[in-house]
Amino acid sequence: MVRVGVHVSIAGGVDRAVGRAVAMGCETFQIFSRNPRGWRVKELERSAVERFVVAVEDSGIYPVVDHMPYLPNLAGPKEDVYLRSVDALSLELGRCSMLRIPYLVTHLGSHLGSGLERGYLRVADGINRALSGYDGDVILLLENTAGTKNSVGGKFEDIRAILDRIEKIDRIGICFDTCHAYAAGYDVRTLEGLDTTLARFDELFGLSMLRLLHLNDSRGGLGSGLDRHEHIGLGRIGENGFRLILHDSRLRNLPMILETPVDHDRGDAWNMAKVRELAR
Repeated sequence: MVRVGVHVSIAGGVDRAVGRAVAMGCETFQIFSRNPRGWRVKELERSAVERFVVAVEDSGIYPVVDHMPYLPNLAGPKEDVYLRSVDALSLELGRCSMLRIPYLVTHLGSHLGSGLERGYLRVADGINRALSGYDGDVILLLENTAGTKNSVGGKFEDIRAILDRIEKIDRIGICFDTCHAYAAGYDVRTLEGLDTTLARFDELFGLSMLRLLHLNDSRGGLGSGLDRHEHIGLGRIGENGFRLILHDSRLRNLPMILETPVDHDRGDAWNMAKVRELAR
């Protein structure tokens, strides 16, 4: 069977996330290690870190994934925000090491009109700065985006242009988001489209760089640039699309994190059950 999990709250302490993940039946899970909507960072308490590490080991869940907060923009031209973004990335790498989390996912940001080439340079420089002072084992996962206006990472070629400028390439992997890919024009809902998408990925990066799937359906149409997640099977990718994805030998053994909506009809448990149903 597939390894599937969800994004889990750390309310009450980072160690509380593990129990929540276990209670939901996660085989992998993702967290924010801090408030994702602000710049201020509360230091991790040593006792909470120790409890987190022990609880993860006892649970057998693997891997745990951390996600960068929302405010950092590594592609942006505004120097004050850029420097804070690099600092946030450096700090988050260190927090992952403390928590023994193997993967840190980051969005690549928006060039805010300064141009894609400038955005590539800014992202690569920011990552190089953060990694230059980091000697841990965490793998930084670059996430593809939905192709919204001024975003960096909607096309695989964007990510390739950044990777070509990264100094510590052994510390980098890729997180593939199905909703983002579909919204950016990659037709992962059909066998031909999925094959074409993965063949292009392999050509540019090699499939070994693909470490994690963000498994989300899409409210927007193919190539819409709309970053709106939907419940598995109820969006434009649909049940048949996810059945193809979940049975593809190149993807099936990867950890899969759901970032699907939670509403009065359906939530995380429903979406995980749907994934397991479609994967059978």
